[in-house]
Amino acid sequence: MSSATRSLILPGVLTVLALIVLIGLGTWQLVRLAEKEQQTAQIEASLTVTPVPLPSQTEWATLKPTDYDYRRVSLTGTFQHDKEALAFGFISVGMRGDTREGFFALTPFVLEDGSTVIVNRGFVPQELRAQSSRAQGLIQGAITLTGLMRVPEKKGTFTPEDEPAKNIFFTIDPLSIARARQIERVAPFIVDADKSQVPGQWPEGGHTIVALANNHLQYAITWFALALGLMGVFFVFANNRLKQDH
Repeated sequence: MSSATRSLILPGVLTVLALIVLIGLGTWQLVRLAEKEQQTAQIEASLTVTPVPLPSQTEWATLKPTDYDYRRVSLTGTFQHDKEALAFGFISVGMRGDTREGFFALTPFVLEDGSTVIVNRGFVPQELRAQSSRAQGLIQGAITLTGLMRVPEKKGTFTPEDEPAKNIFFTIDPLSIARARQIERVAPFIVDADKSQVPGQWPEGGHTIVALANNHLQYAITWFALALGLMGVFFVFANNRLKQDH
């Protein structure tokens, strides 16, 4: 065995180990891709199923987000419009996907057992921010509604701070809203109301966005490309080293 060949043993072993890691990471991303596509299909299917009763307060503490997110439910209760919170947001409008800024009306919904669920009743244009401008939509009395259970949002790095004094929230978090509105026995989740016939049209429900982050294919391609590049680098390195030995 020549000295050049011996000098390639350690780099070769290290290259093989690195390839094992890179190919393993790429393969794992493909597995995650399949899982995410299956999860998305399950969520899309759940949007049209018959609603099931909302879990009772006794079950809330044991609920796992992965078990209830996007679950279609029905619930009966009464809106507390005087404690409505507005979350800044936007919806897509028109064929071109243009956006319209406004607010989502987050209204406490008192259930028959006295507990409360924050219901995202839907979108309200900026010019209808004041309840007085959409008084017809302030439904009174006990009603039954349907919607999707949603996991509370988490405040992002660049998300503005909520402004409870101005009744503007930037993160849809039921516990934060409950503290600001002094609501007790509140559910740790949100219910996005389905689109329905609301007097005066607003708030307009049915704007839940099913958007699961899915970059696994790009990640897999990146890892496999790195593995391919590493093999190319080692080939050039080894070829040059062997040439020097002759």
